[in-house]
Amino acid sequence: MKFTIAIHGGAGNINPQNYTPEDIKVYEEKLKESLNAGFNILQGGGNAIDAVVASVKVMEDSPLFNAGVGGVFANNAMVELDACIMDGKTLNAGGVTSVHKIKNPIEGALRVMEDSPHTLLSGNGAELFAYKQGLELVPNKHFHTKKRYDQFKKAQEKKKIMVDHSMGTVGAVAMDKKGNLAAATSTGGMTNKFYGRVSDTSIVGAGNYANNKTCAISGTGTGDQFIKTVFAYDISAQMEFASKTLEEAGKISLQKLAEIKGHGGFIGIDRKGNIQMDFNCSGMFRGFKNESENFVAIFKGD
Repeated sequence: MKFTIAIHGGAGNINPQNYTPEDIKVYEEKLKESLNAGFNILQGGGNAIDAVVASVKVMEDSPLFNAGVGGVFANNAMVELDACIMDGKTLNAGGVTSVHKIKNPIEGALRVMEDSPHTLLSGNGAELFAYKQGLELVPNKHFHTKKRYDQFKKAQEKKKIMVDHSMGTVGAVAMDKKGNLAAATSTGGMTNKFYGRVSDTSIVGAGNYANNKTCAISGTGTGDQFIKTVFAYDISAQMEFASKTLEEAGKISLQKLAEIKGHGGFIGIDRKGNIQMDFNCSGMFRGFKNESENFVAIFKGD
């Protein structure tokens, strides 16, 4: 069975004129680092779950993306983080939402999936659980960056909730040598969002889904519309019940998203290892790697 991994670092209003050649190089190098982290696990015979966690952690630890360090501020002047992971073999899943202290939220989601009887934990309860599992907790300032704080102050002045259309949610999907699929997604949400807002990222079937029968999906974009269309599961359901290909199902789901003024994109791998990366906006930080290909891109047409 061929093994492969795909990642994204957010989709939205990403235009070439807003990035210098140096900026582009920095993003491409970080995407490659994320890909390599997951690919090396797969190449060594590791499982898809461990691979997607490794790839997402690289992006959570980078201020380039809206996840972990560099996450956007909620209206309480704190960075609130969400993450989700799903195992396509068992349909087991775990998520955390509205957490402030878990250094790598995707690890919190993994622990919920593997070490709790639940699927989604929130806030203080999620953090206490993570602490008891031995995960590293950090002060909220660990996630702060000046750029995100400046965006927050601007949003407050305009009294608006702002979706970060240039750098966003991160995610990874993978197929391991045994043919098992997994998906992982992590985000800081929207600038000046209501304290306690729950994102599509943390909801199984909305921004994240995996099923060995069909595909693994990680989405990014206007999260509330992803929830309303049950975006990630919708792709899987079309493949399972309407015999659509991953490419066909993805385009239909993006159209449904657009019909309710939603935009964004997704990365996906089907049960045969085929990769799809599609979006209905101007760009998406993205890439994939297998034994014969190593690809990263940012803008539409790349």
